[in-house]
Amino acid sequence: MVRFGVVGTNMITEKLLESAVQVQGFQLTAVYSRTEEKANAFADRYDAAHRFTALEEMAASDTLDAVYIATPNTLHAQQAELFLRNGKHVLCEKPLAANRTEVSRMIETARKHDVLLMEAMKSTLVPVFKSVQQHLHKIGPVRKYIAGYSQYSSRYDKYKEGIVLNAFKPELANGALMDLGVYCLYPLITLFGAPKQVQSQATMLESGVDGQGSVLLNYDGMEAVVTYSKIANSHAPSEIIGERGSILIDKIGAPEHAEIRYNDGTVEPLTVEQQNPVMYYEMEEFVNLVQQGKKESAMNTYERSYQTMQVMDQIRQQIGLVFPND
Repeated sequence: MVRFGVVGTNMITEKLLESAVQVQGFQLTAVYSRTEEKANAFADRYDAAHRFTALEEMAASDTLDAVYIATPNTLHAQQAELFLRNGKHVLCEKPLAANRTEVSRMIETARKHDVLLMEAMKSTLVPVFKSVQQHLHKIGPVRKYIAGYSQYSSRYDKYKEGIVLNAFKPELANGALMDLGVYCLYPLITLFGAPKQVQSQATMLESGVDGQGSVLLNYDGMEAVVTYSKIANSHAPSEIIGERGSILIDKIGAPEHAEIRYNDGTVEPLTVEQQNPVMYYEMEEFVNLVQQGKKESAMNTYERSYQTMQVMDQIRQQIGLVFPND
């Protein structure tokens, strides 16, 4: 069994645990919260024996082998490095950190202490994305990648009332790019590597974060168009366009269905039955790596996490999005 601790008692942690309990080899043993009351309530709910209100104490504890971090983006690097230095494996929510300097430091710390670090990017580990990856060659030379993730945030209603919640606070390294844009960029870099040029624009909110944005990324012989928003909805699929056909993907952030539409009009389904919740696959990958003694995922690699953050840093510089971590 891989004994886990969780840092962050929020909705995303709850969703992960609902999936993780189905992963063979996963065991929740520890919970951290800033208050004893919340730590106890969350631990009781998920049957975790150990509760912590001090991160240093938790990191040094021998009651856990690994930790899942789901705190505000601005805290990811600091907290992950603490656990890595204490010999704990770290599964850290996306985006891995607030900027590429932090990502580089986290990777260096993981390697120095010989432990696993992985970005919890769920979409690249689900069966449908792997199917897309395996069949990509069938559409011929790829000429265009179009991906969008626009989801109106319920917190935006509060924002318009003058109440700025965490999702729209630059001091927490938040905003549309960090929350949703990363879901479009990470698969792009997984499939095609780092772009040669990045051009971006955004709708900036008065709080200092981006409400939405668009990015054009250039490659040799190919271009990518990425759009994302927290202030409007879109229901359009994502598409990878090649010379012999195109691959349609229903949801780039959590793919469930995909198909190839060839130039001759034939359609080839790429959908693979997903027997588990979407967050199951990232935990399965992580637990398997720990059990096998491996220190890096072959899918959510260090290089892909770094290159994705490097692109996001370029976008932020172009649109004027600044975080305290910078």
